[in-house]
Amino acid sequence: MKIFTCLLELLFPSKCPFCGRVLDRPGVCDTCRKTLPWTEEDKVLQILPGNLRCAAPLWYEAQVRDGLLAFKFRGSQAAAKPLGELIARCAAEQYAGEFDTVAWVPVSRKRLRKRGYDQAFLLARQACALWETEPVRLLKKCVDTPAQSGIAEPAARRANVLGVYDVVAEEGITGKRVLLVDDICTTGATLAECARVLRDAGAAEVMCVTVARAR
Repeated sequence: MKIFTCLLELLFPSKCPFCGRVLDRPGVCDTCRKTLPWTEEDKVLQILPGNLRCAAPLWYEAQVRDGLLAFKFRGSQAAAKPLGELIARCAAEQYAGEFDTVAWVPVSRKRLRKRGYDQAFLLARQACALWETEPVRLLKKCVDTPAQSGIAEPAARRANVLGVYDVVAEEGITGKRVLLVDDICTTGATLAECARVLRDAGAAEVMCVTVARAR
């Protein structure tokens, strides 16, 4: 097993998710760690529609945007580990003791078949691995809508996600305090709609965390 692991590391070395630099272990390189657009201490938390809290350690710009787009659309699944660690640290700092279940914003079945993976699930799984737990599938996307990234108007974004999510099983939601994971928060329309569905299904509280958010 050790030989197999070493072979994998030789063929697929760990890289910084933002600049692509080869690293000895999964993570963010020292240069990027110093130069990334980190959210200021008083701006880590954002209040979304419905009084929903969303925490993000980074601003969605420059190399952060490039890295997340590669992770989301160009198959850079290995980036999930270092990005998940960023999410885990941010959630622990902002919501310590406030959640008891971790879920994610799912992609549609059609998008999953085309892409081959659900990026938000990978992030949630990596964050949970640090907490020695597993994310729980609470939501499903019932309609394959156009990507939010291709829609500029906030009102159009809200309309695009309205009614497209549903719960998997209400008994797993009732009374739970849910940490909802996604990769990017721009207008917050998707997160707000998912939180509404969870609350309507009986969630006691919903809070969100993403890798990055728009200014």
